[in-house]
Amino acid sequence: MLSRFLAKRFRASEQHTGLISFLSKASTIGVLLGVCVLIVSLSVINGFEQQLVKRLLSVVAHVEYHAPEKPIKNWPSKLALLEQHPNVIGAAPQMKLSAMVQYGTKLKALSLEAVLQTEHDKVSQIDQYIKGTPVSSLADDEIILGKQIINELNVSIGDTITVLLADQKNSNKTAQSKRLSLTLVGSIEMGGPVDHSTGIMALSSAQRVLGFSPDEVTDIRLAVDNVFLAHQVAMEAGRLLPDLVYVSSWFRAQGSLYQDIQMVRTIIYLVVFLIIAVASFNIVSSMVMEVKEKQNDIAILKTMGAKDQTIFMTFILQGLGYAMVGAALGVFIGVLLAMNISDLFKLWVSFSESNPLEGVYFVEFLPSVVHWPDVAITVIGTLLISTLATLYPAWQATKVNPAQALGN
Repeated sequence: MLSRFLAKRFRASEQHTGLISFLSKASTIGVLLGVCVLIVSLSVINGFEQQLVKRLLSVVAHVEYHAPEKPIKNWPSKLALLEQHPNVIGAAPQMKLSAMVQYGTKLKALSLEAVLQTEHDKVSQIDQYIKGTPVSSLADDEIILGKQIINELNVSIGDTITVLLADQKNSNKTAQSKRLSLTLVGSIEMGGPVDHSTGIMALSSAQRVLGFSPDEVTDIRLAVDNVFLAHQVAMEAGRLLPDLVYVSSWFRAQGSLYQDIQMVRTIIYLVVFLIIAVASFNIVSSMVMEVKEKQNDIAILKTMGAKDQTIFMTFILQGLGYAMVGAALGVFIGVLLAMNISDLFKLWVSFSESNPLEGVYFVEFLPSVVHWPDVAITVIGTLLISTLATLYPAWQATKVNPAQALGN
């Protein structure tokens, strides 16, 4: 194609002034940085989303049914009803209790889950984050606490602690709490809020202390095959229950976190594409100056029979050449950084006094997952913006008057 040949010759020409050369390189570098930053940022956002699903939501309840007044009786039959739903992959009974743990003179409030040891692995994978006795092996007189709770109480594995439970069956809120002594046998070391607020004990112990029969619980927990359909499944499966219950999904407790991730993704797209747009429109400045500089060459081409379409495409391709070089280098550097940013973050933390993610988010490392569709969207968007930036200079090139240009 003649236009491609001419664009290549124009780029290789050494007749550029210093300013044109500088603007061309600046636009290329700007596109490079924009593409690189967008790929790395989106990869980190993808990493957080993946960890939300595979890490946090492997521990947090997908769906919960809570009995506000009377307990759920004959819970095995209720589990059988709920498991009939095609999207439910597991169901288990539990009691979510507001509690205080005491060791010596220290007190700590926590959310205590009383679970059936043999059924809990159907709805939670928390055992993989527990050091010590797993939930499946938890005895009636034992308890597992989050790592940060253990640190605040200054308690060790094997110590006996006192647990204070609100009396679920007593409507008098000033009634004396139920007390029981449990042995600490495990530590939840997941990172993030779970370590600060969660405790796990045997369901039978809570039932005995609070006066519940073995077939009575306050909550039923579900795991679903698609966490993003959890609310829909919660409502559909909940209709199978004859009991009056509150219906809750992970969107209630953790939905704001997921929405924050999506909002940050959108902001990053907008901000970085604006940066790419600014860098791409630097092409306009360099191309306009180049059109003026090459008026004689354009005039000669026209006198030799070159059509306006050929001239137009020549400068389109020349401008795109700058963008394509920047986009290609940006993709290479961006993907390379995205694939190694977790290790680079660990290296940075090793030289720093603290980890900025520790105890704040549900992960204490910087996750990153490269999605190739994101890379493709980035490249296509960049080239589209760059194409728009070349339209005006290319159109100006077609307006060169050979007689006037060569006459001067």
